Amino acid sequence: MRSVSLLFPCILLRLLISAQPTNIIPRPVEVKPATGSFSLSASTVIIVTNGVDDNSAGFLNSYLKLYYGLSLKKEKTATSNYIRLTTVQTLLPGKEGAYSLTVDPKGIFIQGQTASGTFYGMQTLIQLLPVEKSAIKFPIPAVTINDEPRFAYRGMHLDVGRHFFPVSFIKKYIDYLALHKINTFHWHLTDDQGWRVEIKKYPKLTTVGAWRNGTITGRYPGTGNDNKRYGGFYTQTEIKEVVKYARERFIDVIPEIEMPGHSSAAIAAYPWLSCFPAKPTSIPANMISEKSIEEQKKGRIKLVQETWGVFDDVFCAGNESTFQFLQNVIDEVVTLFPSKYFHVGGDECPKTHWKVCPKCQQRMKELGLKDEHELQSYFIRRMEKYLNKKGKTLIGWDEILEGGLAPNAIVMSWRGEQGGIEAARQKHNVIMTPGNPVYFDHTQSANEDSVTIGGYNPIEKVYAYEPIPEELDAGESKFILGAQANVWTEYMKNNRKVEYMIFPRMTALSEVLWTKKENKSEEDFEKRLLTQFKRYDLWKSNYSLAFYDLNASVTQDQNNNGVLLTINSKIPGEKILFHNYPAMDSNCIDSKPKSVTDTVCYVCLEKTPYTKRIKCSGVYGYTLVGKNLTTPLVTQKFQLNKATGKQISLSVEPSKNYPGDGVFTLVNGVQNEKGLARSREFLGWSGDDLEAIIDLGVSQFIGNVTIHSLSSGGSWIYPPEYAEISISQDGREFYAIGKANLYEKTSGSNGVIRINPAPVSTRYIKVFVKNKGIIPDGNPGAGNKAWLFVDEIEVN
Repeated sequence: MRSVSLLFPCILLRLLISAQPTNIIPRPVEVKPATGSFSLSASTVIIVTNGVDDNSAGFLNSYLKLYYGLSLKKEKTATSNYIRLTTVQTLLPGKEGAYSLTVDPKGIFIQGQTASGTFYGMQTLIQLLPVEKSAIKFPIPAVTINDEPRFAYRGMHLDVGRHFFPVSFIKKYIDYLALHKINTFHWHLTDDQGWRVEIKKYPKLTTVGAWRNGTITGRYPGTGNDNKRYGGFYTQTEIKEVVKYARERFIDVIPEIEMPGHSSAAIAAYPWLSCFPAKPTSIPANMISEKSIEEQKKGRIKLVQETWGVFDDVFCAGNESTFQFLQNVIDEVVTLFPSKYFHVGGDECPKTHWKVCPKCQQRMKELGLKDEHELQSYFIRRMEKYLNKKGKTLIGWDEILEGGLAPNAIVMSWRGEQGGIEAARQKHNVIMTPGNPVYFDHTQSANEDSVTIGGYNPIEKVYAYEPIPEELDAGESKFILGAQANVWTEYMKNNRKVEYMIFPRMTALSEVLWTKKENKSEEDFEKRLLTQFKRYDLWKSNYSLAFYDLNASVTQDQNNNGVLLTINSKIPGEKILFHNYPAMDSNCIDSKPKSVTDTVCYVCLEKTPYTKRIKCSGVYGYTLVGKNLTTPLVTQKFQLNKATGKQISLSVEPSKNYPGDGVFTLVNGVQNEKGLARSREFLGWSGDDLEAIIDLGVSQFIGNVTIHSLSSGGSWIYPPEYAEISISQDGREFYAIGKANLYEKTSGSNGVIRINPAPVSTRYIKVFVKNKGIIPDGNPGAGNKAWLFVDEIEVN
């Protein structure tokens, strides 16, 4: 992980960029630059005539004192050298958060339609301040800005179940949201690995459920257990303090209490919540802590989970005491959170135990429910009725659609956009939060050097996201309240890692949610982002420099006879060095690596983009190694074969969550060597099979086809059941020549199926890879569709 404590790369970059007068993110509706500037100094006063603006004045003064050493007086009136905050206090339809800001040499005038609008205007003023604090006076450019948000719901999430964060950081996180005009904090308070909220009626939730005996080390499935007791929780007093702090910043805090799944921590505290209270918690032998092993030997039954994934032990839906427990929990939680929303989770709930639980089966029989999905729907509907009586609206992850949607529920669509589309068509409100691209636990750099859950969501993908799906018409689109990014913390153990994962992607998200679609511009955003990096430095915040990475993209040669490797840099005039061995170009200034195992080509250039055509005249290894002034070495390795660069088509498109770099990913000559961490290098199908046809261009002999795929049961990704190949000379009539079902693990989550027919001449090859289908009982994700991940089809 590259820490911003090393600022040399940023300093180099700043020399290349000319300052601009208004680098505001998110981009306002209207900006009218004027002549001159206002000079902010210690003698400037803040004019507040109405108590509703005290919070805005307080935030501004705290910010100025912390980062500029200024403490401004509050006055009722002034004729010059002032910052005037005024709220109209008339909420016009669609105008929540609207404001105007005028800066001239005499003073600054901010007027909000509501108090939140005045607050957002103040945040814009903060972005007009210089990002260096070396002067006594701080010039602010003269300008008039009119602005309002596009979406009513602009959210950020934080998981404190997997890793716990102190109140001091939660407040800092809330300040980060406020500085980006984010108005909702989704606080994920309970999960399998820890219960984080004090419930006075059930003290064991925090004395037992808030603590685990250890945590797996490394990326799942890990390399063992650290054997360190870990945990923590928030008292009700602390939660009230956080909620008050957020409300002063016009941020709504939505609590999430997971049900009926992700409930291991609660069950560890109160085993009677399980369908099988006497059944010991299952943690794999290579993941469980020494203390848990010892405790189970001494008779302890239920444990707080120490690894990541989805677990079969969930709340019993047939036990009436389960519902009484959850209602009692809700009774205490709703007194802490004034939000009208209450999130119940509802995701990733295996039905394995319910299928064999006598009480669950009896309830299904009594209610006439046809399957366990309808039982989950009953569970959610029942909790919704209780929440509605408390004046709350239920939010759930998109699994709550299964078996029938609760009448007034809001759907949070995370498994892509389809759940949100379906809910909007049923006239239910929707919050979009698809894993691709707004899961901020996913990798943000192709050269990532810290452990993440995998995936690939760089800032460019975040900025390009459009929350309203094109499948919805104008009427249906009105049900999209907005969107949020999720920060799951399996691999975020400390505050600095959270900052690194959210910045600068949260900055991009803020513009997605605030700025009108027609006003967005990626090119302009990237220019403004350079100033935002300086602001992160001012805050002493950690952030990723992945924005400056060399970007290597592999595309198809126009003649279907090779691949094109294109290298781009975001830095004007960037010099990129490529190694070539054994030949060396004397004009380049880099040294030879200690060992070279692949044929490597070399180019030295002064400007980007650089494109190199790689022909497929033979079968060999091929590696490009490049570096620029500000990033580590970036390498691109190729394993060329007879399918590389050829035309390929699919009968079933992959999931939108896992599109790789398109269908060409399967024949681009790049074999995944980093497992789930490189989602650009595989395509994913949920429950569906893969069927591909490869056109070799001319008839030629083949004797081996290798299917490269991934397997990670904890993530519901399973090896293929089998693979089969067929051949054709005309692309229409195919006949099978080989089939195999032996899946060979190669490294980590990577593996292959090899098909070795007798050598035969063909032009077209049909490759069929069978998905595992519905995950069998006894496996992670049982009862759900298995994922099939394929990264390369190799033909030799």
